[in-house]
Amino acid sequence: MQTETKVRVRYAETDQMGYVYYGNYAIYLEVARTEWVRQLGISYKEMEEDWGIMLPVYSLNIQYKYPAKYDDELTIQTLVSEPKGAKLEFQHKIYNQNHQLIIEATVVLVFVQKINMKPCKPPQKFLELYYAFIH
Repeated sequence: MQTETKVRVRYAETDQMGYVYYGNYAIYLEVARTEWVRQLGISYKEMEEDWGIMLPVYSLNIQYKYPAKYDDELTIQTLVSEPKGAKLEFQHKIYNQNHQLIIEATVVLVFVQKINMKPCKPPQKFLELYYAFIH
């Protein structure tokens, strides 16, 4: 289940060398994950408010391949593995407009109950949306 999200590098996201500051890639990945969830037919806001579920980041691993620069148009490819227990793993690749690979990243989120922040299995509604989207 792969999606693509586009972002344009803003001047404020670059460092003195004109490259995207490394910490900003985590923000780009968050944008892509938010859009992935929206393409399922639900939003993070709905999951939190209506389902009582949150998805905090459990781990983040980024491999930097090539620098992105101010005004580059980046394409974030997002591939999501089948949920395993409480965990949901995202594989991301970011390319610039010249199709150069900028980063590869793996982000693992954990389903938790909003009321007590304890890990839980994905809600049945989420699983139904997930399997409908991949088929």
